[in-house]
Amino acid sequence: MPLYDYQCRSCNEVTEVRHGFKETFEGVCPKCGGEMARVFNPAGIVFKGSGFYVTDSRKGGASGGESAPAAKTESAPATPPPPKSETAA
Repeated sequence: MPLYDYQCRSCNEVTEVRHGFKETFEGVCPKCGGEMARVFNPAGIVFKGSGFYVTDSRKGGASGGESAPAAKTESAPATPPPPKSETAA
């Protein structure tokens, strides 16, 4: 089950509460008995390595813009293999 942070509206005490995703917490502050409100914290994301910059994924000329679509090349139809010659043994 996930942990959620709740902050008291009276004394600003933050408490971690473990409950299910669809459950709600209706408890009171353990310090002063005040009303608790859920705190939304940003997720800690760290981007490491190459590939996280706008210019890393673009291919093209000096303008830095998107590249032109590649031209289609048509290949000749495959030629069937020559017929096997049957020799009498």
